[in-house]
Amino acid sequence: MLSQQIRRAFLNYFKSKGHIIVPSSSVIPHHDPSLLFINAGMNQFKDVFLGESVRDYTRATTSQKCIRAGGKHNDLENVGHTSRHLTFFEMLGNFSFGDYFKKEAIQFAWEMSTQVFGFDPERIWPTVFLEDDEAEELWQQYVPLERIVRLGEKDNFWAMGDTGPCGPCSELLYDRGAEWGDAKSPKDDVDGERFLEFWNLVFMQYNKTPDGKLGPLPKKSIDTGSGLERVAALKIGAKSVFETDILRSLIDQVESISDVRYSINSNKAAAFHVIADHIRTLAFAISDGAQPSNIERGYVLRKILRRAVRYGKQLGFEAPFLSRLLPRLIDLMGDDYPEIKHAQNRVSEILSLEEEAFFRTLRRGGNLLAQVVANSSQKNKIITGDDAFKLKDTYGLPLDEILLIAKDSDLSVDLKKFESLEQEAKERSRNQQKNVQQMAGENVFAQYIQEKGETVFLGFQKNSVKARITGILCDGQWVNSVEAGQEAHILLNQTPFYAEKGGQVGDKGVITHESASFDVTDCQQPYPNVVVHVGKVTHGHIHLDDMVEASIDQPRRQKIANNHTATHLLHWALHKILGGHIKQAGSVVDDERLRFDFNHHKALSIEEIEKLENLVNEKIRANTPVEWYEIPYEQAQEMQEIKQFFGEKYGAQVRVVNIEYSKELCGGTHTDKTGNIGYFRIVKESSIAAGVRRIEAITGSDAEQFAKDAEKQLKLLCEPLKATSTNIQEKLLKLVDDNRLLSLEIKQLKKGKLSQIVQEELANIEMLKTIPLLVPKTTLSFSELKDFSDEIMNQMKSGILVVSATDDDKASLLVRVTPDLVTKGIKAGDLVKIAAPIIEGSGGGKPEMAQAGGKNPKQLKQALQSIREWIEKNF
Repeated sequence: MLSQQIRRAFLNYFKSKGHIIVPSSSVIPHHDPSLLFINAGMNQFKDVFLGESVRDYTRATTSQKCIRAGGKHNDLENVGHTSRHLTFFEMLGNFSFGDYFKKEAIQFAWEMSTQVFGFDPERIWPTVFLEDDEAEELWQQYVPLERIVRLGEKDNFWAMGDTGPCGPCSELLYDRGAEWGDAKSPKDDVDGERFLEFWNLVFMQYNKTPDGKLGPLPKKSIDTGSGLERVAALKIGAKSVFETDILRSLIDQVESISDVRYSINSNKAAAFHVIADHIRTLAFAISDGAQPSNIERGYVLRKILRRAVRYGKQLGFEAPFLSRLLPRLIDLMGDDYPEIKHAQNRVSEILSLEEEAFFRTLRRGGNLLAQVVANSSQKNKIITGDDAFKLKDTYGLPLDEILLIAKDSDLSVDLKKFESLEQEAKERSRNQQKNVQQMAGENVFAQYIQEKGETVFLGFQKNSVKARITGILCDGQWVNSVEAGQEAHILLNQTPFYAEKGGQVGDKGVITHESASFDVTDCQQPYPNVVVHVGKVTHGHIHLDDMVEASIDQPRRQKIANNHTATHLLHWALHKILGGHIKQAGSVVDDERLRFDFNHHKALSIEEIEKLENLVNEKIRANTPVEWYEIPYEQAQEMQEIKQFFGEKYGAQVRVVNIEYSKELCGGTHTDKTGNIGYFRIVKESSIAAGVRRIEAITGSDAEQFAKDAEKQLKLLCEPLKATSTNIQEKLLKLVDDNRLLSLEIKQLKKGKLSQIVQEELANIEMLKTIPLLVPKTTLSFSELKDFSDEIMNQMKSGILVVSATDDDKASLLVRVTPDLVTKGIKAGDLVKIAAPIIEGSGGGKPEMAQAGGKNPKQLKQALQSIREWIEKNF
């Protein structure tokens, strides 16, 4: 298959040039509030480019899953109507982190383009930044000067944001020939159709400051990106990316299930294109843990799904159909992206549920459209911009369709207002991407490592080690010593202390020598291979270069280790009980509990929770040895049985924690046998976001105490009911049922009494000139106001009803006006606004019914009088 061949050839070429093949990150960004979706290959290396972190490799290559829909990079509206726009695409890239620069980047791109992609070298046109003489000179080794085009900042200068890493770039364009236009150079090709860009090389060499000045980056780097679909289209001479193998195969499947013939020139081609593109976006986003919802990226996914359904209706689909494309997509891409295989059932269920809901919405939308047309016909023959926007945004009706329906009904559409609302929606989408200032710079700990070396972690083997103090930070400054009472961050040449990472909290303990002691309350890793001991000097003086004894709180560490291993057991059990789609979405492991977040689209049942507990406890009782070992990351990638995690950035060597049936990449501390965990109980299961569930659990003596407390609580519940643990549910259900029947009986009695009061009060209607007014004297509770007023209004043919209620320091007013008086200009909302300020409150409502609340019940009598006076004055 061509796309797979291109993908693998690209990665293997760069592997042969010393690059590490790094797997695509999830399309859901982790720890990056500036993005809704991953939209470029460099996203997962942003921390390296910013100087915040390092990897143990300086060359990398990836084929990155990308989504451009929502936020600043939004191709959604174009998809289906152009030959090259997609919401989901694969970006091939190679990266250098302070290693090679322009010369090698240009050489690699040329060799890849001509020798691997097989492009005609005579048809490749490089562009360079207007002021980049170096790049132009380097390109002349491969192409004549007349085919190298200098362009300005808009086209050939790349920046991560308003601040931070940036630099000139060089694009590779492919001349598709005269059939694509008569432009003689990329400068003349305004639409970019003849000279099609297929690769961008970014030479990251500057750091832009907030005042707009450019300074040199500490390490010059390379970031390149080449769209796989575009490369595939160029290789086969296709006029559209939708003719490439993966997308064309998905279109074939759409043809098969719709019984509609596809032609790229037909008026239904856009429907096929939209569906083929959108199923990829939805499948990959959902398999990576996202879920359609009403906010942020979930809202964007829901829009994409609804857009696919709307176009599906053009092909005759009136029931869910997207999940029927999944098997074909998995056949095409599942080998290189196995996550969509594992999540097939989850993706299928979510798609079907969302589609069913939207088909129901569309039926309601059809009714709404008919109502909008009817209302507009009766008024000014214009469909308002608000109505048109609601039909498009909520019900997925394209503007073209709304305009056609309007034309058929002899109506026009307020396009100015519609476009204004459309622009506001786009701005909201862009603003969902947080504006984060991204400045590059030398990390203080990078300099520390150069001078003092890395911290050697010995905590897997030892609980206490002799070490030398290599750094002391106090109030953000490097100092030579600290004394009793001072808080500080201490760095050692070696340590048994585990620094917080991967969800596991840092160790606590003490650092001592013969005349001083430092109480370690936390342990952090602010930079790779740097361990910072956070705490306070309890007595004596601590000096730079002192030899000390560093000792962890071992009993606390053991509890943490037990809980961490229990987390692995829980993760394994979730896969067994719920399915292979389960993905970790976060975790916390400390000495008191464990918390595990995972992608799943619905709450767990009582039976599922019980199965999880039973399975984990079964493995605890088996007392299986827990082993760990290190292997190359490339080897780990090939071993499907090893779980790898969300947002994690792995080095060239990785640590595998092996519990026979469960293997995970993990750098945390673990118990040596599962039996040490003792006992496991889930204390809570809840939702924390759309499609993300959270389990909180405890182990050992804490779990035993939890079980005892639950048993004690059960006994306390049984006593007053004279029940046992076996029949308590039956007795409680009977009690609830008895209570329901008694409540119903009380309600009937109250209703009867209320009817009697209503008859008595109706006799008290007073006439203010020609207006009947009833202000009942009966004392009512807040809950009785509505029922009481309904009873009165059912019998009052014409008039105004003002009902009040008080409760300590609160007052409430309910005003009802019969329709005949509303036509005369008496509106309940107006009356409420007159009375509300007097009781120090506010209110409002509709012409026939309005309500107010206030905090001064003593003024209620005056408020009622104000309504009387207003009626007498105006009528």
